[in-house]
Amino acid sequence: MIGRFILASLAPIPASAGASPAPMALVVATARGDTRVPVRSDPVAGPVVAAAPLLAALGGSARVDGAWAEVEIARQPFRFLLGAPVYAMGSLLKPLVGIAALKRDSLFLPIQFVTQVLPAELAGRYRYDAGTGRLEELTGRSSGPASVAAARDPQRLPNGLRKGHVVTLDPGHGGTDPGNPGIYFPRGLKEKDVTLRMGLLVREELLKRGVGVIMTRTADTLIRLGSRGGYCMNRCDVFVSLHVNSLKRRPGYTSTRGFETYYLDAAKTEDAARVAQMENEAVRFEEGSEDAAAGGLEFILKDLQTNEHLRESVRLAELVQSHVAEVHTGPDKGVKPAPFTVLATARRPAVLIEMGFSTNPSDAALMSEPASQRNLATAIADSIVSYLLEYERRIGEDQATEARTGMGTGAPRE
Repeated sequence: MIGRFILASLAPIPASAGASPAPMALVVATARGDTRVPVRSDPVAGPVVAAAPLLAALGGSARVDGAWAEVEIARQPFRFLLGAPVYAMGSLLKPLVGIAALKRDSLFLPIQFVTQVLPAELAGRYRYDAGTGRLEELTGRSSGPASVAAARDPQRLPNGLRKGHVVTLDPGHGGTDPGNPGIYFPRGLKEKDVTLRMGLLVREELLKRGVGVIMTRTADTLIRLGSRGGYCMNRCDVFVSLHVNSLKRRPGYTSTRGFETYYLDAAKTEDAARVAQMENEAVRFEEGSEDAAAGGLEFILKDLQTNEHLRESVRLAELVQSHVAEVHTGPDKGVKPAPFTVLATARRPAVLIEMGFSTNPSDAALMSEPASQRNLATAIADSIVSYLLEYERRIGEDQATEARTGMGTGAPRE
């Protein structure tokens, strides 16, 4: 049982500090690797994180004893009075902005515990970077897998990736092709504007992670649909095209929302075929030209059946979905095949991300507000890095080096 407490006259962490916007996901970096922990917004508790994945990443433990939750991290006990904005260390009771809560037998802790309490109370062990939403364990990091690899191989980055990776980002539409009008975007904003902003943000996040980036466009210009994949050739590892979904007016159409990621293959559902047709129709803005990629699409689809790029594209799409699911407020609509012209000429693993529906007010806000745009960009960048790391492990060091020396790095080559 918890004994009597003395209310701390001076809280070590100002309550006002918790008022800064919470990230939509945290990264916990320890010697065991990086773990993403989603942040949930609770109408009563405020921004919270599930204790189970957080403590698993930190090597901690938790138990609920009546009205109290007892959490131990690095042999330091913390006690939370459930439903109250306080925590206890020893006999001192200290204030919080949010509250710890028990929901369906799962313990949730206020995000302030991660972003402020741990770095303050265990200052020699943890550090939090508000800019990246990253809690880093300071002790024992030198023995982590990425650090050991970096010490052994100067060509390896701190995140474990080998140097030299390049990704092509394709912000959909542009110039005379506005994409869909985005009826719930702020006035004047169109799909082409949102995809460009997201492309630039993803580029920024990838560069932070040591990954080179080729952009199909960096301004409001029209790039031919069949030419975009050509930006991803010998120097490129993967091709990622960014788009915004929409629906034609019909009863209840504004209620549909969510995100999905496509790879190049024949469509298996009517909705996937609809999305591909909608995006492929952008060719009509290309005056005096016919799209060669569309004409050869049937041949390319048949060739994919024996092409390693298909399997790799599927895996990249799966990782995109799993990472975006941690920050997107809409439903995960899954990974799907469809005959997108823009993917047909990319000679590397390629995916197209429909980041949400501009015909849904919640999705439109998510894709147009700076804070949620940044969170989406971070999730997409992290998914790409996860794919590259996974592929390096899969093909092994020797093959990775050979691929890098010959035609670039990290992805299947022809």
